[in-house]
Amino acid sequence: MNKHKFLKFILILLGIIAVYFYLFRDEFKEYNLKKTISACIMANKKISTSSNFEEVKKYCEDQIGKKK
Repeated sequence: MNKHKFLKFILILLGIIAVYFYLFRDEFKEYNLKKTISACIMANKKISTSSNFEEVKKYCEDQIGKKK
């Protein structure tokens, strides 16, 4: 009887987690994309001091967009 209740609890918990990730997956993708672009911008600014922010941002967005 206790084993049955435990398995039911685990199944419900896994269902809730699956629904959570299904509903919020777009937010996670957007967050990861922003962080990746940020990291690319910072790395390129350290490598090349002559280019401005907009050029570097556009370059990073293009490069990351190609990999998707």
